[in-house]
Amino acid sequence: MSETPENGLLTGPDGKQRCWWYGGLDDYMQYHDREWGRPVVDDQRLFEKICLEGFQAGLSWLTILRKRENFRAGFAHFDFEKVAKFGDEDVERLVKDAGIVRHRGKIVSTINNAKQALRLRDEFGSLAAYFWRYEPSPAKRPQSFTYESLTSFTTTDESKAISKDLKKRGWSFVGPTTVYAFMQAMGLVNDHLEGCHCRAEIEQFRATFKRPQ
Repeated sequence: MSETPENGLLTGPDGKQRCWWYGGLDDYMQYHDREWGRPVVDDQRLFEKICLEGFQAGLSWLTILRKRENFRAGFAHFDFEKVAKFGDEDVERLVKDAGIVRHRGKIVSTINNAKQALRLRDEFGSLAAYFWRYEPSPAKRPQSFTYESLTSFTTTDESKAISKDLKKRGWSFVGPTTVYAFMQAMGLVNDHLEGCHCRAEIEQFRATFKRPQ
């Protein structure tokens, strides 16, 4: 990966500036441009992301991203109704799957979390309605989205609140840092840096985006 410039922005081969973490890598650039920070209300995608963030713990997101299609194949594309029905044979199958991160605890956690996701959906109508309740108000966001400001914190009051509530509901591998990374990726916050070509576009979309109820 490229070294991080002082302003946290890298200029890509197309001349566009992007957040430093994409590191000049093509697959990471596609993820940065097309997915990260764009508001998501699809329950299956929300469930997939919070599970994969759990698998990332101790690893890099790039490692998980490059294995994402294997994870999708192994976990029924993160259809949590199907994953909730996984049993011991599925656990053993996944532990032997070299295409994913073969961590038994995280595999079992994903199945458990699928069961809890069904309960959450029954209570709130959708996972989206639950998670978007925690979108922070503009007043609580940094005044300036610089490299320095955005690397100064890895959790927020909201990510701590979600983490605490999910754990109370029986979820696992959902610590506040994991949850904040989920919030960043799923667009509950827009953490693209000032000067990144995605930031203004996403802000415009957020202005008319209909939050789930």
